[in-house]
Amino acid sequence: MMKKIKLRVKAVDTGVEVKAIITHPMHTGRVKDKESGELIPAHFIEDVTVTANDKAVLTCNWGGSIAKNPYTSFTYPGKSGDVVKLSWKDNKGETGEAEATVK
Repeated sequence: MMKKIKLRVKAVDTGVEVKAIITHPMHTGRVKDKESGELIPAHFIEDVTVTANDKAVLTCNWGGSIAKNPYTSFTYPGKSGDVVKLSWKDNKGETGEAEATVK
């Protein structure tokens, strides 16, 4: 499965609004495959970090209870011109990242 991140950032009255969707299966390890009847191995994002100008503005520890293709949204006290980077790592060691500049 191709994993990607849609990252949107924009300046708002209260700072910078960050919205992201991460394409990821987020398997819990407790669901059976419909064809084989075998459990689908756990495969989920564990760590998410968002930085602005190389300073952490959000860190998350996720688990198997987060939905497929997770969406996150938050605001931090930033400004136009900030370089925002979102990165994640899952329980199988796979990683992903995206970067955007606030306009």
